Amino acid sequence: VLLANVLHSLQSIGKSITTAEAPIKEKYARKILLGTHKEGGAVTFWSHVVSLPLASNAILSWKFCHMVHKLLRDGHPNVNSRGHVPSIKQMGILWGSLHDRYGHIVALYAKFLCIKIDFHCKHKEIPANLETPDEVLERTIAVDINKVISLYCCACDVVFRQLETNSTSSTTSVGQCRLAPLVLVIQDCSPLYHYLVKLLFKLHSRIPVDALLGHRERFRNQFDNLTQFFEKARGMEFFKTIIQIPDLPDSPPNFLRAASLADHVKPVVVRNQELPDDDDTETQLDFGEAPVDPVLRETEVDSLRRELEAVKPELQMFKAEAQRAVVQLKEQVNMLEAELEEQRTHKQMALVENEHLRMEVEALRTQSAVAASLQASMHFSRLKEKHAELVTRHADLMRKNADMVKQLSSTQQAQEELFKTKEQMAQELEQLRQEKYTKVELPYNCQMSLGKAEIMQVQTALQSKEKAGDEINSVLMGLQAEKEVLLRSVKEQEAELINLRQAAKMHQATLVQERERSQRETSSLQSQLQAKVRSSRESMLQQKLQEEQFCLLQCAVVEAEGIILDAVAKVDDPMHVRCVSTPEYLINRAKTTLVSIDKMQQSHAGYLRNMDDASGLLRAVTQFSHLAADTIVNGAATAHAVPTDEADRLTDNCRDCATHCLQFLKELKLKPTLQRADPTAIRYVVQRILNQGHDLQHKDADIQKAELADLVDTEMAATSTAIEEAVLKMDEILSQARRDTSGVKLEVNQSIIGSCSDLMKAIHMLVTAATDLQKDIVESGRGAGSVKDFYAKNSCWTEGLISASKTVGWTATQMVESADKVVTDRGKYEELIVCSHEIAASTAQLVAASKVKADRSNKKLHTLQHASRHVNDMAAVVVTSTKAGQMQIEDKNPMDFSGISLIKLKTEEMESQVNSVKVSIDHNLGLFQ
Repeated sequence: VLLANVLHSLQSIGKSITTAEAPIKEKYARKILLGTHKEGGAVTFWSHVVSLPLASNAILSWKFCHMVHKLLRDGHPNVNSRGHVPSIKQMGILWGSLHDRYGHIVALYAKFLCIKIDFHCKHKEIPANLETPDEVLERTIAVDINKVISLYCCACDVVFRQLETNSTSSTTSVGQCRLAPLVLVIQDCSPLYHYLVKLLFKLHSRIPVDALLGHRERFRNQFDNLTQFFEKARGMEFFKTIIQIPDLPDSPPNFLRAASLADHVKPVVVRNQELPDDDDTETQLDFGEAPVDPVLRETEVDSLRRELEAVKPELQMFKAEAQRAVVQLKEQVNMLEAELEEQRTHKQMALVENEHLRMEVEALRTQSAVAASLQASMHFSRLKEKHAELVTRHADLMRKNADMVKQLSSTQQAQEELFKTKEQMAQELEQLRQEKYTKVELPYNCQMSLGKAEIMQVQTALQSKEKAGDEINSVLMGLQAEKEVLLRSVKEQEAELINLRQAAKMHQATLVQERERSQRETSSLQSQLQAKVRSSRESMLQQKLQEEQFCLLQCAVVEAEGIILDAVAKVDDPMHVRCVSTPEYLINRAKTTLVSIDKMQQSHAGYLRNMDDASGLLRAVTQFSHLAADTIVNGAATAHAVPTDEADRLTDNCRDCATHCLQFLKELKLKPTLQRADPTAIRYVVQRILNQGHDLQHKDADIQKAELADLVDTEMAATSTAIEEAVLKMDEILSQARRDTSGVKLEVNQSIIGSCSDLMKAIHMLVTAATDLQKDIVESGRGAGSVKDFYAKNSCWTEGLISASKTVGWTATQMVESADKVVTDRGKYEELIVCSHEIAASTAQLVAASKVKADRSNKKLHTLQHASRHVNDMAAVVVTSTKAGQMQIEDKNPMDFSGISLIKLKTEEMESQVNSVKVSIDHNLGLFQ
């Protein structure tokens, strides 16, 4: 069975990866994938494709990449592709350098497969089909998926351009051959887009927004490319019959708002029902296969189904274990993610710089060594050749000298023999002469003739010997002269050899000096390299320190902006209207703020000179924000106690100060505008507030004492008059209610108006007691001075008394208006209750202002306190009667639903729900503001 499976896989591989420009048939691809599951790997596939001529045919390489992509997505998990990455990469480089129809897209596809294989080897928790839960994704993903999507979109764009250039239709086999791998690409792009969105939201929740600006721009580019790719693919008939391409949103997600993650929908690619292939006959004709037995096919299918059922529990167990492991590693990965990227970037920069410097040192060292060795070898070779020539000539001369010495010695021997023979013949001749005288005359003649003949022979021999001796002497003289010439030549050669030896020694010394100099240069370059590496490391640390200091500065600036915004909110807050300040305190705050502005400007200049330390600027910004906010709040409080024109101008100056402060802090928060951040505009506005405070101080000092005293009397009299008018108005309202109403409504109105009248009378008693106590305080406290002097001396107390009197008169008027509205059904009972509380608070303010200067044992003070308690009791009676009257009115008019139809009832119920929702939304908006 195993051999049959291998044969089926080999036949399917041979039929799918061919040179025909047509797409891979699904049944062959399915057989290959089933073969990997039966085999438990892809050994058969890799052993067969190694022998394919991928480097000679681009279509074959394109189909090979397509089949590898299918194996990675749907094959057995043990498909061992890591070892084949170099060959795939080499194939991509080869086809990328050739101008072929499929060359460029084969190169891009090969590059993508290498990246995909490396990605899944690093992140084994993510399967090759990219179908993984979000929990596993959040704990595992720590890689830039932009690169994968970029290669996807680039390859798809090239394929589409080629189709448009060659006017190829997607319905032809040629067009489908190029478009078939894009089905897998679309299936991969959807989960990758989902992963990238989740990852960016996760980064934005942990890293400052400004640091991720580049990530958002890159994502926007990838989003646009992916959208264009999906639109193009959606318009082709080929993809419509195979898959359903998901719709991406019109705009990329807003990563600056964390709530946008809930609006993100994961795009899902749905594959349509695949049509059966109709080329079984062709396949059998091509390879002569026998038809498969149906029983054997059913048996094989059942066995495969049983194997899958047996593997499913193990697969579920593996998934559960992987999820648990990923859960444990999620937090660590998330914490180390950003630091790892930063360290990787720094490391890459350092490695590049180090490699560059090392290459420069090696190049210099190699260049100097090669030049020195080349020069030395050339000079040494010349010396060596000259020395060899001299040695050869010297040896020749020595041989010649030896030959001449031999010839000379032989010539001398011959000459000596000639001398000996000549002496011997002379001796014989002398002997013969002596014998001639001694012998007889008879033989004299014979012997004489013989002697003469011998003498003649001897003379001729002697002459020949003398000639030979002369020749030998001449040869000897020539040899002697040649010997002298040879000796002189030998001496010259020896002198030249000595000179060459001295030159060689000098050159050797020069080489030693050059080597020492090159060693010194190498050591200096190494020291420079170490210094550069050390300086680069120090610069990296310094840059990191500067970034941390700037982050601290940004945090301080954000806090300062919050303080300024809170101060501006208080300026426009209605609850702040009661807060009052004096020009003197405003002047003090403005002067302190100007000093803090000078300190902040100095600290800003110091930080620009040395960005490693931002502590001074942090302290200056914090102090400035608090003082500026204090100045704004006190300026608004001072405006509450001055005339309208002055108040408007002071309030506008406070708002201008807040605006300039926020602008300065915004420039201080961003690196591009940090250099030009200037608080001059703030100083100018604060100086205007200071000048206006001085003007208000002078105006207050110029108020005449009579005016202040008269103002107190006027306000107290006006308050008393307002209360009396309120009492009269209450009587009129009661009379009108008796004329217009009857029954329960009349009883309620009488109860409410009666309690309000009693409250007004109690307030009138309180104001009278306060006036008596004020006069007593003035009489006992002025001493020898006049009443005007006392009020002028205690101006702050006088102003508080005036403010309290105004508040009491105003609240009494509001009470009358609210009671009138309630009686005439134009107002709400709650308004009357609120007015009661306001009256109690304003009378308490009047009592507090009167008690400041009063003696504790003063009887009029006790009278005032009793009147205050009486006012509180009457206010409580008003509240009680109002609530009781409201309940009576509501009980009197029960709701009658008998005449309302079901549709109308539902309509009113929906309207009430709509009103409730509107009230809830308004309430939430108010809380948010």
